[in-house]
Amino acid sequence: MKTTWKDFLAPLSLVILLFVLWEWIARLIGMTFILPSPIQVLGKLWEIKGILFLVHFPATLLVIVTGLFISVVLGVGLAVWMRASRIAEKTFYPLMISSQTIPIIALAPIFVLWFGYSLWSKVAVTILITFFPIAVNTFDGLRSSSREFKDLLLTMGATKKDLFLKLYVPSAIPHFYSGLKVAVTLSVIGAAIGEWLGAQAGLGYFSRRMMTQFDGAGVFAPIVILSFIGISLFLGVTLLEKITLKWRETE
Repeated sequence: MKTTWKDFLAPLSLVILLFVLWEWIARLIGMTFILPSPIQVLGKLWEIKGILFLVHFPATLLVIVTGLFISVVLGVGLAVWMRASRIAEKTFYPLMISSQTIPIIALAPIFVLWFGYSLWSKVAVTILITFFPIAVNTFDGLRSSSREFKDLLLTMGATKKDLFLKLYVPSAIPHFYSGLKVAVTLSVIGAAIGEWLGAQAGLGYFSRRMMTQFDGAGVFAPIVILSFIGISLFLGVTLLEKITLKWRETE
């Protein structure tokens, strides 16, 4: 089904309405250090665009990309291992669930103690928050393959390698993309949390620094860029999914 401009009319109207409401409330309050208006945020973003895009944006993007890459490798690898080994599933699946009950905000300072203000303290937070959806969704996808197709392939003399490549992987790829779409948005949160609690550069770090100066517009300006990164990554994964899974398109 093709997407037309009418599909974007309702969400665009809602966004405009929210921004108008935000602008009105901000002007009514009249305290920019608490709630700056969208116009003030955009003005501040333009004013400090140089340091944001040349210094802090690359630092945050490096954390996000590195964390996502490691999460994909580890998550997919563990999902395949758990699908192949019942012992691995019983060992690691409960640990993955348990890891999500630990507040990330509580572990971030520990990573700073271990890795200092280096890249890896922020990457560790990003991995912890993005690993779970990738691993669990991929694992569920590997288990969702049709039993009938498996029996058919076995009757045709398929080996374990054939089952994995021709049955399990195609079944898992849509689930993998679902997990990845969740992970890319969470990666922005993970990077911002890591930078907020301990960093020397990055959008989260800059936002925290502006907070100590009671610069409300300066706090919101990096958040706008973080939101743009998350939306761009989500749309990128969605586009990649459509390109690689054209065979799943239905009328």
